[in-house]
Amino acid sequence: MAFFEINGKNIYYEVHGEGTPVVLLNGIMMSTPSWQMFVPALSSNNKLILVDFFDQGQSHKMVDEEYDQMLQVSVVKSLLEHLGLPKANIAGVSYGGNVALRFAIEHPQMVDKLAIFHAAPKTGAWLRDVGKSWILSMDCPENFYNTSIPVIYSPEFYNGNPDWVEVRKNFLTTHVFTNQDFMQAMARLSHSSYSYDVSDKLDKITAKTLIVAADSDPLTPYADQKALKDGIKDAELVLLPNCGHASMYEKPTLFASLITGFVNTDFTGLQ
Repeated sequence: MAFFEINGKNIYYEVHGEGTPVVLLNGIMMSTPSWQMFVPALSSNNKLILVDFFDQGQSHKMVDEEYDQMLQVSVVKSLLEHLGLPKANIAGVSYGGNVALRFAIEHPQMVDKLAIFHAAPKTGAWLRDVGKSWILSMDCPENFYNTSIPVIYSPEFYNGNPDWVEVRKNFLTTHVFTNQDFMQAMARLSHSSYSYDVSDKLDKITAKTLIVAADSDPLTPYADQKALKDGIKDAELVLLPNCGHASMYEKPTLFASLITGFVNTDFTGLQ
């Protein structure tokens, strides 16, 4: 639980446990506390490394500064260098998955294994306009909630867990989406992903790669995950049934098991 600097700007990170390092990269609305429930499972046999990107959590807020996701790639590289790690396993969810892909393309020698959850090879016009709709609804916490949150869950989960959903909605609309600093940072994070496109660079990824998709995820549908698999040599693709974009909340045991099983198991000697 500490900070390091990039060009005089603070980046917050946490290290839990010992063993083979796993860096877990946040989705766009997330920060290090979002992973609290996963820390025991993911750090029991590994060194779990959490980090807040620029404009997330306790890291520096990029007020009045434009940037794209390559800035967040520099966060991951600087983090590993700060910790003295020549390479690590990298896992990323959604926005963090996109950053993980870009990192594996730019710095293949620093990636052991790569686990990508609900990412895409590029930000297409449809997803870009979804992001714009989020920004346009930011003046009203309930409008922002209704625009951005239901779509990240599967209908089965959202309809089947009304009490959990109501608690979540009350917390977000009264404590999070009323925070203008958070909302402005969200807008900048959304803008940073508009130019994202690695569709013609996936062949540069050399790490063993696991791609995780969900069958009820309209934000990064199966076709996007299939494109990642087809573009990355020897990548594996897992499709989660009855699950949406936020698989870590809908299927937490499976989510943690996929990461730990993937990074800690090697059957390369089998024919």
